[in-house]
Amino acid sequence: MAISDPIADMLTRIRNGLRNRAKTVNCLNSKVCRGIADVLRDEGYITSYDVIEDGRQGIIRLRMKYGPSGEALISRITRSSKPGCRVYAAVDEIPRPLQGLGIAVVSTSRGVLSDRKCRTERVGGELLCVVE
Repeated sequence: MAISDPIADMLTRIRNGLRNRAKTVNCLNSKVCRGIADVLRDEGYITSYDVIEDGRQGIIRLRMKYGPSGEALISRITRSSKPGCRVYAAVDEIPRPLQGLGIAVVSTSRGVLSDRKCRTERVGGELLCVVE
């Protein structure tokens, strides 16, 4: 079965894994999904991830991270730009979720970056998702 939106599929798998308190979540491998996993790892929302070759597209295995009493670090993760309605933001228009406590994931000409890195590098792009 072909998936028309692999980013939304990845975010839904993460949401479902957090709801079930899963230690790992498997997502389909793509360059953008690896970029999102890099941002989540660098910002401290997941512990790490591995790319597993399965002879086809591959699988990204995310190791989820929870707080000291077992609460999920991600309370909400929403898709902003969709295939039917793309959302682009200049560097000054990139949102600051939870007044800087959350992150916005942006696809730029320099790769997939968090909102903080976009501001330091002064680049805008397609607003992929918001993590709170």
